[in-house]
Amino acid sequence: MAETTSPSLTTQRTSAPTLAGEPLSADICVIGGGAGGLHVAATAAAFGRKVVLVEKHRVGGEGLNAGSIPSKALLAAARRARAFETASDFGIASIDPKTDHRVVQHYVRRVISATAPNSSVERFTGLGVHVILGAARFLDKRTVLAGDYRVTARRFVIATGSSPSVPDVPGLETVSYFTSDTIFDNDRKLPHLVILGAGPTGLELAQAHARLGSRVTVLDTGRALSKEDPEAVAIALKALRAEGIDLREGVTVERIERLAGLVRLHVTTENGTVTVDGSHLLFATGRTPNVSDLNLEAAGIKYGPEGIVVNRGLRTSNSRIYAIGDVAAGGPRDTHASTWHAEIVLRRALFWLPAKAEPTLVPRVTFTEPEIAHVGLTEQEARAAGHKINVLRWPFVENDRAEAERETAGHVKVVTTPRGRVLGATIVGAEAGELIHLWSLVVSQRLDIKAVAGAVAPYPTRSEASRRAAYRAYASTPSNPALRKLIDFLARLG
Repeated sequence: MAETTSPSLTTQRTSAPTLAGEPLSADICVIGGGAGGLHVAATAAAFGRKVVLVEKHRVGGEGLNAGSIPSKALLAAARRARAFETASDFGIASIDPKTDHRVVQHYVRRVISATAPNSSVERFTGLGVHVILGAARFLDKRTVLAGDYRVTARRFVIATGSSPSVPDVPGLETVSYFTSDTIFDNDRKLPHLVILGAGPTGLELAQAHARLGSRVTVLDTGRALSKEDPEAVAIALKALRAEGIDLREGVTVERIERLAGLVRLHVTTENGTVTVDGSHLLFATGRTPNVSDLNLEAAGIKYGPEGIVVNRGLRTSNSRIYAIGDVAAGGPRDTHASTWHAEIVLRRALFWLPAKAEPTLVPRVTFTEPEIAHVGLTEQEARAAGHKINVLRWPFVENDRAEAERETAGHVKVVTTPRGRVLGATIVGAEAGELIHLWSLVVSQRLDIKAVAGAVAPYPTRSEASRRAAYRAYASTPSNPALRKLIDFLARLG
């Protein structure tokens, strides 16, 4: 994360509003009740600190209410539908599943409700956290106006997250559309869903809706899953297209218009302009940090279009204030990254330890089928950084568990230094998100490839593929002349 700021960042100061509200003091004031903010609040309270938590919308944040939890519930429903269609591979008659979209939506809501108590106001009040439901606005460098309170604190943590970003396309005002947040409120079949954005969110939602009976077209200005290893992306996109998803890369939407019962997009491609008609439109074109109503200028906090500027310790230009999660510029934007940021801030704010954020240590997962999971450096990133590398692979087609379950697409790919230190790993295939944790540990602890090669994997599991990939580092060992001479000598000794 950036240590310095650019001239374009906002540094202007404004006069503070008239002071109002009942005074309230705290050791730590957390602004934002998403995953990261809740982790800071709960842990600090557990250590006896006086904590104030401010949330203006829904406690639990985007991840619980409109992100990770509902999307995975929707994907789970779609996976069951797909299983009916592909059962003949196992000697069971395949059928065309009949989807009740209202029941699916009820199931998604039920999953949210089941996980919500862990993030409830009641739970955090019980933990000793003073929860304020309302917007927060800085009055000066150490004071926030929140609800009926004027809060002063020794440290502030801004964890306000992000909101869907919708590009300004001519004609957009004439049509209705979903965002990656509002799509989970839908309870009916979408005959032809057009999705703008082929990142992880766009493709996950594309596959889910295709499996639940919608025709799906995905449009992207660049390359689909552009941050991921091209080898892994090619395997995932082949599977998505095989399920009937119309994915078009390198296209630009010039304008949108509303027709009778349709949304028409005028799209520029390398072969000219075409039109794409759909029944519904979904924007999955990224997210924008939530900073607009915080009055950051009054607190002396520098920020820009990518969010609040922080150093590697997640401290802002105001030394009393930290920013974590989506609202912090330059970092990964995942729920687990927010929680990791929270742990760094807690170590610094409570124990004065020199913890620092290193984005490459945070794994990421695209939850399509097959999944793509990654941690550390990709092969391209490692080469660009000037590393001399070895690339180790093991395909799932050579894995007995994958063969038994007829899910053999994909591989484990590991990037190491010539001496064997693991720089990064990419897994594409079934359960890649579960398998990447081993490599996350290896990368974060700067372990050698022999640590994985020497571990015993249970049989038959997909985890064997990681061990077999690690063993590739020693593929040439049996033909080593010196080693063969040593073995011959030892054999002569009896």
